[in-house]
Amino acid sequence: MKAILCASFAAEPQLQLGETTAPTPGRHDVEVAVHAAAVSFMDLLMAQGRYQMRPELPYVPGTDAAGVVVSVGAEVTRFHVGDRVACGNWHGAWAERMVAPESSTVPLPAGVDFQTAAAVRYAYGTARYALVTQARLQAGETLFVTGAAGGVGLAAVDLGRHLGARVIAGVGSRDKAAVVRDRGAEHVIVYTEEDLRERIRSLTGDRGVDVCLDHVGGDVFAAMARSMNWGGRLVPLGLARGQIPRVAANLPLLKNSSVVGAFWGAWAKRHPRESAAADEALMRLVGTGELRPHVGCTMSWEDFAVALDLLRRREAQGRVVLQVLQPGQPLE
Repeated sequence: MKAILCASFAAEPQLQLGETTAPTPGRHDVEVAVHAAAVSFMDLLMAQGRYQMRPELPYVPGTDAAGVVVSVGAEVTRFHVGDRVACGNWHGAWAERMVAPESSTVPLPAGVDFQTAAAVRYAYGTARYALVTQARLQAGETLFVTGAAGGVGLAAVDLGRHLGARVIAGVGSRDKAAVVRDRGAEHVIVYTEEDLRERIRSLTGDRGVDVCLDHVGGDVFAAMARSMNWGGRLVPLGLARGQIPRVAANLPLLKNSSVVGAFWGAWAKRHPRESAAADEALMRLVGTGELRPHVGCTMSWEDFAVALDLLRRREAQGRVVLQVLQPGQPLE
């Protein structure tokens, strides 16, 4: 089969479109003919060798895909050949076929296309786990999301709005303000141009935020550690600036606040049934239009280098999706 292959880890990822052996599904796996595959910052980090795990080389990048089931393992009960699904794994999505566990595969509602479906599991799954399971966000609370125009950030804005929170979005440039407002942000802070702590004080009447989802790290995380409301929950999701911040112990002590980790992939692996149920609930909300994933651009999978460069330059808004197979296109 055709696939995009990573031959070595490097700051400039060594990727090329080539041929590789099609994966074989195990007893609990689903094999999917991939029509669309998402591109995430995690994919970039993994290809650079900077992620928590390193696949054996060469490997096929890509965590999330959507397409049609072509075979199932002997003990799979929820899916059949011909089903339209979205699926995920640590890697393997940027190929004509992907194998994923049944527990990380979700059926698609009739009105959800493959491009949109590929943008849901990782982004909205991470946002839901962080906001609902870990931070226990409540309606009426104030939520601040950093990196809010990215895939997970925009999902968090959309989901936070759906959950009834007052959402403040943090972005790195003014050209990203419109997309976060469209998904439900009441206020936007451009933290590269504004004093983040002063703006948080102004917008919250000096109380601070109840929940902060931070993808940036560095000085942004440090500022938010001092900008939490009483009982606030500060949730680190990533370190896009590459700086690992430290929190003085007196900060959570004085406000009874907490720092709560949210590694969705590890949780999903440990709790597959709960994760599958959450995936189905999220996809149903996408199907009814209550959640609105934003696909910033869709491009041919031959343009994977362009897609990765968008993420590297922090220019992507929402999800970037690669078009792999066209409807009705046979595998070669």
